[in-house]
Amino acid sequence: MQSSMGWSSSASSSAASRSVPVVLVCLGALLLSNVFIYLYLDSLYHTDEHPMSSRVGCPPGHFKMAAMKNCSPWLQCPQINDEVRKLKLIGQGAVKQVYLSEWRGQKVALSKLSSPEYLEDFLHGLAMLRALQGPQVVQLVGFCPEDRSLVAEYHPLGSLLNLDGVLAQDRHRQHDTWQVRLRLAVDYISVLHYLHNSPAGRRVMCDSNSLEKTLSQFLLTSDFHLVVNDLDALPEVDASRGLSAKCGPRELTGDFVAPEQLWPFGGEGRPFSDELMPGYDERTDVWKIPDVTRYLMGRVPGGDVVHFHLFQVHEECKRRDPRLRPSALDVLRVYRSVYSNMVRDSAGSRDML
Repeated sequence: MQSSMGWSSSASSSAASRSVPVVLVCLGALLLSNVFIYLYLDSLYHTDEHPMSSRVGCPPGHFKMAAMKNCSPWLQCPQINDEVRKLKLIGQGAVKQVYLSEWRGQKVALSKLSSPEYLEDFLHGLAMLRALQGPQVVQLVGFCPEDRSLVAEYHPLGSLLNLDGVLAQDRHRQHDTWQVRLRLAVDYISVLHYLHNSPAGRRVMCDSNSLEKTLSQFLLTSDFHLVVNDLDALPEVDASRGLSAKCGPRELTGDFVAPEQLWPFGGEGRPFSDELMPGYDERTDVWKIPDVTRYLMGRVPGGDVVHFHLFQVHEECKRRDPRLRPSALDVLRVYRSVYSNMVRDSAGSRDML
């Protein structure tokens, strides 16, 4: 009996000793997998490009939409007139009318000049689209200056103004998380950084005099990223050449625009004069970042933690002296760090459950 009990005790001890390495291996594998997930997510948001882009590898002057196997040269007037078929009007502004259209079985967006008085704006927007093609900018498919038209990639989710409505749909509700919303804010600031350091010089987003107008300049992609779409008002600034921006010939008002965009002599009772209005630079875009992010984050669980971590950099964005505000790149680095740290902490919390 004693020897039987001794054998049983010995066997149990042996089984337990064998199970310890197994447990350690499993814990190590779990930890390693979380490290890989964290590093992957961290790498996505420490790059200036979106993680996915159908146009990757295309030479300049070419496009490639998701359903295409090969890159194709930008469409020219004959192809646009013969092969692009209008389906319906989906947008209209002072400068352009936008039609959902079809080219060789693929949906595209065809833009036409609305009024001859805005021809200069239309041609400026086309020139910017051609010069700034990249992951942060809507993909140009073709153009015909003679007909005052251009063709771009179509994004069915529409402008950023539709964000809450899109995320409220049953098929997209799983994307209504702080991770996705903060990622969109990262994309937004990535666009600003790109425009402020673009191949066409330092550019300022002038079609951003209200939150709604700013949001309408961006399209929501099917994989929940952002691309800037409307580049009709994108003046260049360069202090060394004496270039500054003035976003329109009319007086700007409200809290959304930066202080330097307001008429400085209103308190003296002097009427607005575009000629006397001082110019400004790209730091006006930085002023608006906290307001845009507040909209993007909505009321999603975890959003309050995001706002807490971004509080300091948002305070810096709202400094009245534009020279004291951070650059878009400075803000972008903070956002990426907050995103990565929160993803890591979230993964760590799940491991403890």
